[in-house]
Amino acid sequence: MTESFAEPEKDGRPALQAIAAVALFAAVVGALWAQKEFVHQKDAVSEPAACSKPDDHLPARYVSGGRLCKALDRPDLPALLGTSHEQAQTAHGSGEWLTLAGGTKIAEPEATVTLETYSVKLTASYDHMTVVTAGDLMDDARRTTVLGHPAVLYSSPTISIGFNLGGGKASTGPGGIARCLLVSKHGKDDGQGTFEVALWRQDDVPPDDTALVRVAEQVLPTVPGWSGH
Repeated sequence: MTESFAEPEKDGRPALQAIAAVALFAAVVGALWAQKEFVHQKDAVSEPAACSKPDDHLPARYVSGGRLCKALDRPDLPALLGTSHEQAQTAHGSGEWLTLAGGTKIAEPEATVTLETYSVKLTASYDHMTVVTAGDLMDDARRTTVLGHPAVLYSSPTISIGFNLGGGKASTGPGGIARCLLVSKHGKDDGQGTFEVALWRQDDVPPDDTALVRVAEQVLPTVPGWSGH
């Protein structure tokens, strides 16, 4: 039996291009974890997935992956995505350090919730890059606002990950497209941190931007570090 998953490539974010290999490894591990969780929960399919125990390794001054998962894994998430008949199959958060080529470490906690049609990822970044600067480095970025906060909407390729459940071997290749919304934590684009919501489909069909914005508008105000000003 072979299973396939998709995970956004990290090099969509300009500040993180140097760690694409690390991201690929993390994506493979994440896919294997997701399959394990899904198999574990199949007997309890009537209940949506709750956030698993987070793998957090960051100081308390950063928002935890567990807290991001709690914000993202909300009961109305399927309705916000336009798939109200579905429910969360897996939900997981983690908090790790990403090490750039020069040795600089950046805290980047994240959480992912997977449904039958969509997967949604919420990431907090502390790379001190403004939203405008990030948008200027992306070919297809479109400036917008989310709840009055500066934001950019852009596309990112995903990595398709398949593995044989019997043989335990994983394979990777190009996947579909994720739509990503990078939003300043504050009303001003001051480089003091951003949140990013990424949305992609399991069938590689381009995701719905309207659904992405709906999720961002409801989820981001519930995340520690979000400022209404």
